[in-house]
Amino acid sequence: MVELTLPRNSKVNGKGKTHKADKQAVAKGHKPKWQTFKVYRYDPEDNENPRVDQYQIDVSNVSMVLDGLLKIKNEIDPSLTLRRSCREGVCGSCAMNINGANTLACTKGMDELGNGPVSVYPLPHQPVVKDLVTDLTKFYEQHASVQPYLQAKEADPEEEWKQSPEDREELDGLYECIMCASCSTACPSYWWNGDKGGEEEYLGPAALLQAHRWIKDSRDQMTNERLDELEDNFKLYRCHTIMNCTQVCPKGLNPAKAISEIKALMVNRPEK
Repeated sequence: MVELTLPRNSKVNGKGKTHKADKQAVAKGHKPKWQTFKVYRYDPEDNENPRVDQYQIDVSNVSMVLDGLLKIKNEIDPSLTLRRSCREGVCGSCAMNINGANTLACTKGMDELGNGPVSVYPLPHQPVVKDLVTDLTKFYEQHASVQPYLQAKEADPEEEWKQSPEDREELDGLYECIMCASCSTACPSYWWNGDKGGEEEYLGPAALLQAHRWIKDSRDQMTNERLDELEDNFKLYRCHTIMNCTQVCPKGLNPAKAISEIKALMVNRPEK
């Protein structure tokens, strides 16, 4: 798993903050379950950067890490900034680093983390916009570079491009990617080679998983051209099978396997 440490010059704020509503609930006889959240903070307009703020909250009714973060934002510190949307593990918006591993805050259960402090950081290696929000512009550009759509050399059929059930099953484990960036930002090879630009740039597990999805689609007729585009020393071959990508994928996908299959296709080009 990816381990994160505090950046140089960062600091942890005092004894932490507790919402008065939690204190009032205790006074009325409620038995709370206190847990500390240590949350990375960065504000481009604040000179006190970066830092880690501590919040002590009652998690007796908190099921997911995202619920805890929203409790902090709604009841203690409205300045806390994060992305979230579907809360169902579908949109990928709330991807962040929780207790040293990239995952989705909306699907990471509090019961998976034990009773110790919950450390929450933004995704590694990405420029931080504010607090837990990172700039994924480069990540999306790399995804677009693999041309993630069907391409054909023949004229469009009168009705549709048909695909057998067997060929459709070949896409299982590839199309489910939600573009949360958990895999790419957990990959040391991507940290070192993912933002160089030009021909010396590793595309990363997420983009290569998507590349394989379209290479493997029986309806696509540009397989060899797609392989030609990936065949250089950086875009594909900077993968060293570290397997962080597969370990952290919140959808249970295996980008490392997809990348190895692309490498095999480079040697044995399919005929389409």
